[in-house]
Amino acid sequence: MAEPGSRWSKPYALAVALFQIERRTLLTAPEAWRRVTDWPRHGAYVPLTKITVDPPAPEPVGPGTLVVARTGVGRAAFDDPMEIVHWEPATDDTPGSCRLEKRGSVVLGWAEIEVERWRGGSRVLWREEARVRGLPRLFDGVTGAAGRWFFGRAVSELLRYPA
Repeated sequence: MAEPGSRWSKPYALAVALFQIERRTLLTAPEAWRRVTDWPRHGAYVPLTKITVDPPAPEPVGPGTLVVARTGVGRAAFDDPMEIVHWEPATDDTPGSCRLEKRGSVVLGWAEIEVERWRGGSRVLWREEARVRGLPRLFDGVTGAAGRWFFGRAVSELLRYPA
């Protein structure tokens, strides 16, 4: 997992909604990876959200793939497009990592996912920096807490038995 000073750690301003989620599971690292990167399934656990992937399955996912989360209802909906810029799937022998960069006009930031073998199962680390354009940085704490809750719930459900 990334530690301060690793290739994934980035300097960031103090007033950024940065959050991290860690989950441990009995799933193998490849199976945990498959589940947390099953982008359309994320929509089942994030309220009012549908996820699309371009190019769509069965095309391979990798750098350049666009994942779009459409959240809201009717005119109150917005897109959160994220481009995969790094993709290294987990195997039984090597950890996996993925980085998505937010490319939209509403939600800014990035997300990183790491999956590694851990004590007969695996460990998933989800790190994200998110900021809502136009929302004063005064609300970054609330944005981070909401992100931890929503994504923590989503990751837990994605890893839950049965698939």
